[in-house]
Amino acid sequence: MASSASLSVRAGRGGGAPGIGAAIDRWIYVFMASWFLVVTLVGFVPDSIGLVAATRAGTRPPLPVILHVHAVLMGGLLLLLLAQTVLMATGMTDRHRLLGRVMMVLAPTIFIVWVILVPTIYHEYWHAAQSRTASVPVRTLARALDDILLGQLRVGILFPLFVFVGLRARSTDPGLHKRMMILAIATILPPALARMWWLPKPLPGLMSFDLYILLIVSPMFIWDLVRKARIPTAYLIWAGCYALVSIPAYLLTGSRWWHGVAARLMGV
Repeated sequence: MASSASLSVRAGRGGGAPGIGAAIDRWIYVFMASWFLVVTLVGFVPDSIGLVAATRAGTRPPLPVILHVHAVLMGGLLLLLLAQTVLMATGMTDRHRLLGRVMMVLAPTIFIVWVILVPTIYHEYWHAAQSRTASVPVRTLARALDDILLGQLRVGILFPLFVFVGLRARSTDPGLHKRMMILAIATILPPALARMWWLPKPLPGLMSFDLYILLIVSPMFIWDLVRKARIPTAYLIWAGCYALVSIPAYLLTGSRWWHGVAARLMGV
């Protein structure tokens, strides 16, 4: 009996036999994908309703078409992540691999649309300020736009990098693959957080958003730490690359040099 109990405990701790640990191993990624979707909806739904209302009232120009394309692609990305995690949790690995091919097209498409969207939105607000339809002074708005651009450039570097690492590991290292795909999408959440005006901002600039990103990914990280008693490689790659790109962004935020560079990049 003691031997059977010992075997049962070991099986529950492993990934192959029924048990609460094995169940969490499967469903933690579904939880994370659902959690990302909730964060995005909480951030963007009220803001989107306000934008549509302002457009209908004539207090702002119609939203750029590229913004609608971006919204559809990002929504598709979050739903794809949720679908992929559910397929793996339910053992449908063949369908997971088949659907995974969509990401190879979706990720570069998102990047291309992002390259078009960033200057489009920047110029929209810049021209609004120049025509005095904005509610803040031109200089103040320009500085805010430049700092937002810095955060957008950071996402433009990190998201495709992490997706590339995750996709490349899909056949050789499933653990790295699944964690990196989750962490890649975590990097695109700051725009949703920025629209949650009620969130406290305990740190300056981008640091507050990064603090919330750490809190958002913490359930998966804590479970991995408890389950494996070590930090999986995906987190080390993610944290190292994140720091490498973020530290210069922290230092450049609000600097006169960056505002000069941003103005030249945007052609204003």
